[in-house]
Amino acid sequence: MLNRLKAAYVSVYLTVIAIIMIYSAGKLIDGESMIGWGGALLTSAPMALLFTFMLIRPIIARTSENLTEIHVPTALGTLFAAGDALSGNDALPLILALISYAGFLLYVFWYSRYGREESQAITVGKPLPDVMLQDADGQEISLQTLTSQPTVLLFFRGNWCPLCMAQIKEIAAQYREIEALGAQVVLVSPQPQGHTRSLAKKFDVNFRFMTDSGNKVADALGIVSDFGIPTGFEALGYDTEAPMPTVIITNAEGQVVWADQTDNYRVRPEPATFIGVLQAL
Repeated sequence: MLNRLKAAYVSVYLTVIAIIMIYSAGKLIDGESMIGWGGALLTSAPMALLFTFMLIRPIIARTSENLTEIHVPTALGTLFAAGDALSGNDALPLILALISYAGFLLYVFWYSRYGREESQAITVGKPLPDVMLQDADGQEISLQTLTSQPTVLLFFRGNWCPLCMAQIKEIAAQYREIEALGAQVVLVSPQPQGHTRSLAKKFDVNFRFMTDSGNKVADALGIVSDFGIPTGFEALGYDTEAPMPTVIITNAEGQVVWADQTDNYRVRPEPATFIGVLQAL
């Protein structure tokens, strides 16, 4: 139930702050209170523009844990709107600013966090469960076969996820260093195979693009999240279940040597970390 609320919340939140941003900008253009409507705009624009930029050009692979850099303008905007309302002007900018700021706080401290516990199926020194995946051509391959050489195994939510796409671009940019260490990169998502094939065509690297149909592997690993995508993305062919962003590195014997099970979907390890782990094998 909680995950269903989160999935609906993020879709509503992004829609609301976009409307507040556009409405506030219109009021400023009409010559309304610079302080009040400027404050409302300041509380809504940073996140609305950040998400818009990420969707158009997914080059941000991670953010700070608490988005401190956005707390400042949103808090200031709320103070401006409050000061304007206290001086006797229209209270609507303050109401919209409070809605934006409250939504932002919920996004940072509630929506962004899974509250996950580390999976017992991902244990350093032990192999992963032998579950079947499908490659881009629909051929089934076991997880143990895939990890018969040093492997960086990255579970991502789907092509719709801008942070996931930026993270994959980062790894692709340093793939030769990973390959030189005798390792491979395996990308796993439950999205339809057509989406996976489309993603594979974007990169001229020897990645293994795998489909986890029905999230069977993610479920076996204990990293699946019910209603793990924003409400509405089902229309694009995505399942409501999605893996929580997870990176696992195995050695040539298929044993786990390192794993990142982030509790905040916006906080992800950098490729340099993977290279450091592989160098130590």
